[in-house]
Amino acid sequence: MIAETVCSAVSAAGLGIAVVTAYRKRYLAAARIAAYSLVPVGLVMTGVVGWLADTAFSPTAWAGFVVLGAAWALFATTRAVERRRGGTRGTRAERKAAARSAQRDAVAPAASAPSISPATRPAARPAAAPRGTAAGEDFSDIEAILKKHGI
Repeated sequence: MIAETVCSAVSAAGLGIAVVTAYRKRYLAAARIAAYSLVPVGLVMTGVVGWLADTAFSPTAWAGFVVLGAAWALFATTRAVERRRGGTRGTRAERKAAARSAQRDAVAPAASAPSISPATRPAARPAAAPRGTAAGEDFSDIEAILKKHGI
């Protein structure tokens, strides 16, 4: 009975604030405040408030919450241990065998020779670098871009 009265008072106060907000020409905020203020009355009308009051004073319900908390703690602990060990793939020997087979499968069975033969490799760049640059640097494309933009 007291919970219903409190919820009704909170809703009435919220609707009053919504009216004042709408008077100030802030209609969107007023609509949002009205929506929030109607929630407590809706909860009373659906019976949620009564159910919560019955649950809050029930030792059986609190024992159920304790059991749920213990179950959650067990799930979290086992998940943390599983992550630390590296998964649930089995024993260490099984994990090593799986890693070896994955490594063997990564290379094609008949790929003992390189896929690019020396004859098909691109020609090496000349060893002599232009004056003023380090070996292996080529600024011709950068110079072309700068010339294109008039720099």
